[in-house]
Amino acid sequence: MELGLVGKTALITGGSKGIGLGCAESLAAEGCNVHLAARTPTDLEAARAHISSLYGVNVVVHESDLSDPEAAVTLAQRCGPVDILVNSAGAVPRRALLDIDDAGWRNSWDLKVYGSINLTREIYRTMRERQSGVIVNVVGIAGEAPNANSIVSTTANAALMAFSRALGIESVDHGVRVVAVNPGLVLTERTRALLEGGSGPDAAAWGSLIQRLPFKRMAHTKEVGDVVAFLASERASYVSGTVVTVDGGSAFRR
Repeated sequence: MELGLVGKTALITGGSKGIGLGCAESLAAEGCNVHLAARTPTDLEAARAHISSLYGVNVVVHESDLSDPEAAVTLAQRCGPVDILVNSAGAVPRRALLDIDDAGWRNSWDLKVYGSINLTREIYRTMRERQSGVIVNVVGIAGEAPNANSIVSTTANAALMAFSRALGIESVDHGVRVVAVNPGLVLTERTRALLEGGSGPDAAAWGSLIQRLPFKRMAHTKEVGDVVAFLASERASYVSGTVVTVDGGSAFRR
């Protein structure tokens, strides 16, 4: 299916690794020029070289820590007008309420929640002026499958889901679409290292978990990236203010 993304410009946060890189690859494969934002210069350069060599699109990298509110303003200015924003930066730790203090809550939310909101504000402003654009927030299934042992991510993800829905309802009046994607467990560099390097009880627990997952595996980053690319395209032109789950149904498996 031709998605009509050739020549579009996308900004992907957390774009140097994991799901963010998967999103960047899927968009680049469809002909998008991409801006990648992340904190680590070496990872960014590796991602830039990888995408450039495979897809021949323009790739610009930005070292940026979006837990700092001013970084969102600076990043938006450096990128200029973009057609697609993918907020994929930030990982929230698995913690129960009594295991994390106020500082831990704030540090966890500064990048994942406020980083997404702050950058969306800057990009949405210019998209409204142009009457065109798509914002995709990569969130996570904890927001729709609440877990007291992951209360920090549960509430963070629920907040971003509500944010995406609320803005996506209003944004269509200005020619802009906003959606969210909730991945389940995804085979990223981090989870791969845990699987391949584990031993003892933890390794057994991972093995048991994998067997209970749909298709007996985690999702691949490309599977999430392809959904993001579709939602960002004109093929999804009547989709806004909604959340799409990419977890094989695992959130409701018993």
